[in-house]
Amino acid sequence: MSTATKIGIGIASLIAAALSFWYGQNHGLLPEAASGDAREIDDLFDLMMTITTGLFLLIQGVLIFAAIRFRKRPDDETDGPPVDGNVRLEVTWTAIPTVIVLILSVYSFEVYNAMGGFDPAAARDAGPNTAAERLEAQLAAAEGSRRNLALGLGASPLEQQAGVKPLTVEVKGMQYAWIFTYPELGITAGELRVPTGRPVELKITASDVIHAFWLPEFRIKQDAIPGRQSQVRFRPDRVGTYPIVCAELCGPYHGAMKSQLRVQTPEAFQDWMQQRTVAQAPESQRAARDRSDREFLTPYAERMGAAATLGEGLEPQASAAATVGLGD
Repeated sequence: MSTATKIGIGIASLIAAALSFWYGQNHGLLPEAASGDAREIDDLFDLMMTITTGLFLLIQGVLIFAAIRFRKRPDDETDGPPVDGNVRLEVTWTAIPTVIVLILSVYSFEVYNAMGGFDPAAARDAGPNTAAERLEAQLAAAEGSRRNLALGLGASPLEQQAGVKPLTVEVKGMQYAWIFTYPELGITAGELRVPTGRPVELKITASDVIHAFWLPEFRIKQDAIPGRQSQVRFRPDRVGTYPIVCAELCGPYHGAMKSQLRVQTPEAFQDWMQQRTVAQAPESQRAARDRSDREFLTPYAERMGAAATLGEGLEPQASAAATVGLGD
């Protein structure tokens, strides 16, 4: 190989390495991350994109070089030179992929462990027996009573050490909606709301067929299985509204099975929680037309600390108008 050829290969290698690194960091294939765990996954994905881009350019470059350098010349009817193995080359193309796979394996293991993906005790739990002849009885016994951390993401090692109490939300998938229940707050909603800076624990199940709870911005996807509970934990750190999508074909209207995750500041979440608690209180379920304005507004006024002044300064007409408006 001539010196000029070696220089050309060296320059091409540097260009390919620069392009690989640039594309690996600027591919734009993922939505903006909304949690620390999502950013760790993005770092792993960026490394994988850098490596795969480099391998793609290397392999295509070798193919193009070979096609040009060793192309058949006009009037050349001779055979190509016989090649009977190349130990150095074979060791090289075996060792490099091995090292790459080991690096990615160790890195992905660390990321998954940091997210709380490993629970050896639960991994040994085979789960409920769902033999066909006993399926209905088994599902009924398992519903709401089985917690299998092998399905999903548990508390990360840092959260286990800190002992931070998460916000628990029960998520139930059904054709074609998601229902969110806050058992500690007595709230049920059609969208998920959580505060920033606090761990969130989702206990996911389904009532009919298998669904998949997917939060793209959080890099989380977990199956929702009838009669079995899976768990997902994450800590949002970015205020915003994010889509919740079913990523498992679950019926003819699967594409419409969507909801929203609203990440709010702790203060805004507290306000929403108080409003929903009042709205779902038993005394708030009675029709507005069956109550006076004072009866209707009292629960809200007590939450606002204004019960003592409720109704002061209101003219009868204004009070009646308020009652009609709230009843509608």
